Parts: sequence; C-alpha cells; structure tokens
Amino acid sequence: MGSRFSHTLFLLVCLCITLISDAYATGCSSLKLTGGKKHYSNCTELPSLNSTLHFTYNATNSSLSIAFSAPPPKPDGWIAWAVNPLATGMAGSQALLAFKVNGSMVVKTYNISSYSSIVEGKLSLDVWDLEAESDKDGKMTIYGSLKVAATVGKLNQVWQVGPGMVDGHPKKHDFAKANLAAVGELQLVEKLSPAASSPSPAPAQSANSNSGYGLRVSEINAAFRILGLISLLVLV
Repeated sequence: MGSRFSHTLFLLVCLCITLISDAYATGCSSLKLTGGKKHYSNCTELPSLNSTLHFTYNATNSSLSIAFSAPPPKPDGWIAWAVNPLATGMAGSQALLAFKVNGSMVVKTYNISSYSSIVEGKLSLDVWDLEAESDKDGKMTIYGSLKVAATVGKLNQVWQVGPGMVDGHPKKHDFAKANLAAVGELQLVEKLSPAASSPSPAPAQSANSNSGYGLRVSEINAAFRILGLISLLVLV
C-alpha cells in the first residue's frame, strides 16, 4: 500500500512539474529571433503577416527596445514596423523600414504624413541603435530603440511587408486581408484593477499579448491545484 501510494505521489509530482515547464516553454523562449543575439522581456506573435515582436519597455527612462521579424513577400522586399502617436492606421505613423542594399541590410526611418507621401525622413520620436539582419530563409529582423511619452501605457502599432524598392523608395505593399489587418495596440504597462473592485474575467488577448500567456496561467493554476491535492494526500 505504501509503495503504491509513493508511486502515485511521484507521478503526480512529475505531472505538476511537466505542466509548469510546458507553460513557460510556450513563452518568449519559443519565439526565436533571427540571430538570437539580444534578449527582451516580452514577445508576441502578431496576428498577421507571419510576424513577431520582441520588446522591452523601460519605465525609468520611457524607452522601448524592439525586435520586429517578418518574411518579405520577395527576397529583395522590405519589412516595416511603426508606432502611430495620433491614430490607429498608417497615416501619421513613425516607421522603421528595413531592406537590402547591395546584399546588406539597412534600416531607414519614414515619417508617413499621409498614404500618398511615403518618403524617408526624420521621425517625431527619438530613435537609436537601429540595425537589421536577415536569415538564410529570408526572414528579416529590425532592431531599434525609441523614446515614448512618460505617461503612455500603450501604443498604436503598425507593421507591413512589401515587394521591393525603386530608386530608394519602397514599392507599394499588397492590400490583401493580411496586410490590412497589420495594426493593433501594444500594451506597455500591465493594467491593474482597483483593489476594492471585484475580480473581473481575464481579458481576451490583444495584438501585443505574450504568446501563450493565457495558456500558461491556466496550466500553472492547474499545477498548483495538483500540488494542493498532493498536500492533502500526504496529510491523510
């Protein structure tokens, strides 16, 4: 009897450890960057264009460091990631755009004042540490840091991919469903409910939610329930 109980207890502990390990395995570590040379606090699979965003928000100096990855539609194409301080679409966005020049990746900044004016220019936000790279499969990654307003808790983000460049200007991207859906909110600061309020249901994942976050929470809760059951069995 004691041997059978010990075996059952061992299996329950192994199950608990497996649940917790799998929960954390579905997080940022499973979303690999092109070169894997930098580390970020958060990551998400964006809902369109097979793209991902890794980012770290530093509230002490209101800076945001990002790594945006996506495959361009053609080998000589371009990728872009932007924030829009004024609206939710492309017009008014402050964009980082990467493409190849003589086989080497470069990053340019585009202050997109309107849909008909997409020219290289200085952004309204301070940016630094800009660089880009591509892997053997053609996927491109933009690295960079930017200054955001000290009071901002979220940003409007826009991302896009295009077929190539002409005379230093990006060719128009497709207007397929995936391209038109490449917008969303980037939550920089976690929303906290007032202490006096009653618990509310967990919010649905948005475009910036950490990949697998909801899954991790449910699995971890299940793991702790199993631990509680183990404790009761031991006490009995």
